[in-house]
Amino acid sequence: MAFRIGKSVMMNFGDDLEPIFIFIGLAFLLLIGPLLRWYVLGMLRPNFKLLKHYGFELIPFALIFISSFFITKEWFDTNKSQAIILFGSALLFIYFHLAFYIHLSWKKVKNEAKKFKEEELTKSQKSIFTWLKLLVTGFVVIWISYALNILDDEVPYIIGPIVYSIVIYFLSYKAFVLKTTEINGDVFKINDDLSMFKEISDLVITKKLYLESDLSLSKLSEMIGQSTQKTSSVINQYAQRNFNDFINYYRIEDAKRILSNPENKKFTISSIAFDIGFSSLSSFNSAFKKFEGTTPSSFRKR
Repeated sequence: MAFRIGKSVMMNFGDDLEPIFIFIGLAFLLLIGPLLRWYVLGMLRPNFKLLKHYGFELIPFALIFISSFFITKEWFDTNKSQAIILFGSALLFIYFHLAFYIHLSWKKVKNEAKKFKEEELTKSQKSIFTWLKLLVTGFVVIWISYALNILDDEVPYIIGPIVYSIVIYFLSYKAFVLKTTEINGDVFKINDDLSMFKEISDLVITKKLYLESDLSLSKLSEMIGQSTQKTSSVINQYAQRNFNDFINYYRIEDAKRILSNPENKKFTISSIAFDIGFSSLSSFNSAFKKFEGTTPSSFRKR
């Protein structure tokens, strides 16, 4: 980015800048696009690593960069028509290339943000989404400022690097305010736990696994392929209860519904306790009193 600004300043204030500087400057736009995309991925994915095939994305940059060393001012002067076609084609390709990567980056941020509810995000995760949206918006402004450089007769060339510099300073300031220099995609590891809790909830609540009297922490852990310590930790974190209270809560909710229905008076307290998953009447009474502050019999009478 610094090279891009430097090249633009030299081109605006210098006379007869060598084509090599112009083409190298344009080549760096082909580098910025992939770097932006990789950076976005690194800020959204836990344990992000650059894969070997990502290197293919640098081929356009490498071709233009190497080619720039073979384009001289003399060739430009002697082949003006060819030079204009070459320069125009390269310019269009490079600008559309950057626009394509900005679009990819924005789409990635938007799609990842849709996966989360606002209340589920941690402070660090919110900072990353806010930062990346600002970053991509900044790149849109930068792209527009450089696209306007094509209209050199209407828009002064120096406007591009000035806008570019302002955007970079603003983004740098926001990066430190949001503390995004201290975090990366690892802050989304917690959502692996959230996914696990959703899986647990689906089994326990939706599929009513809590009705099984032999349900245990080890059995549930085995079903989701996790250790008992991990399963217990996730339940404590998201349900704000230990495993027994988490299971018993839904059993007691069922019991309250059954006891509140006059048509169920024919069922004894013991039969209700066994039907909703308790293995003994005493454990049912203890759990019921813990959640409701009264016994099942008193609740039914009331």
